[in-house]
Amino acid sequence: MPKIHHSIIVEAPVEAVWAVVRDFNGLPNWLPGVAGSSIEGGEPADRVGCVRLIAVEGGASCSERLIALDDSRYSMSYGFVQNLFPIRGHLATLELIPVTSGERTFVQWSAEFEDLPGHEGETAPVMLNNVFVVGLAALAAKLQGAGAPAGAKRWEGWRPAKVFCSSVINAPRDKVWPIVRNFIGMDGWHPGISNMKMVGGGPADQVSGVRDFMFGTGRIMERLTQMDDANFAFRYLIELAPMPWINYHAGARLYPIAASNQTLAVWIADWTASANDDVVLIPDIHQNVFQKAFDTLNERFFPG
Repeated sequence: MPKIHHSIIVEAPVEAVWAVVRDFNGLPNWLPGVAGSSIEGGEPADRVGCVRLIAVEGGASCSERLIALDDSRYSMSYGFVQNLFPIRGHLATLELIPVTSGERTFVQWSAEFEDLPGHEGETAPVMLNNVFVVGLAALAAKLQGAGAPAGAKRWEGWRPAKVFCSSVINAPRDKVWPIVRNFIGMDGWHPGISNMKMVGGGPADQVSGVRDFMFGTGRIMERLTQMDDANFAFRYLIELAPMPWINYHAGARLYPIAASNQTLAVWIADWTASANDDVVLIPDIHQNVFQKAFDTLNERFFPG
């Protein structure tokens, strides 16, 4: 089953980008080649299950059904009703992730489908290059420098996480991942961390393994709870720390930025603590741990 993907960084806040992308009837406003669009039966464009009728420049037409729309996670999924290509089982998703280091947005567009017999390999390159690549480039150009709509409120990212930090790393994902997945390598890309080692000397990618290190003058121990080479992600929990929290669980994931051959790195964390302690803990973890680590990763390994 063919799968295609393209992604880009848009130089505008996620609220501005989502206001355009979430309009299921708005393709003519940003996607080249689309001459017109209407919602079947005059239904609202944000009603899940509605069908958009698309007129393509040159006279062709197709229709697509809205399958999922998520304002809290900036995501939309849809599938063909009347196909424009010789395929079946089509499902596409547009997803936005806010870049917290600057007013920028990561946008990724993906699809999977099955080629009809006799048409194997025809649709994927056309859909990728003539729709996804061209479309995301046009979206980025249209929204460059745009501001958030009046009254828009930033959703902080994958709740219930208290900290959501994302940053662009100046290298492709397959070069960033070997560094990031080394569970005892963070003392090489965070200046405040030292003496990092695995308790008992086990391998650094052993799920259930514990790393022991110094953060400044405080000792911390963290257990690896997930290592996922397929999705370029890992998670861990804290077993020992001087901070006034309990149930700390955190994780990171890398996404490819196909348009620039870079990587979007996302790091989230959640825990339980008093409201008074969180006033200090939340910005400290965001800026002095996660963002500092991303910045140092760029400076030491991928400058430029």
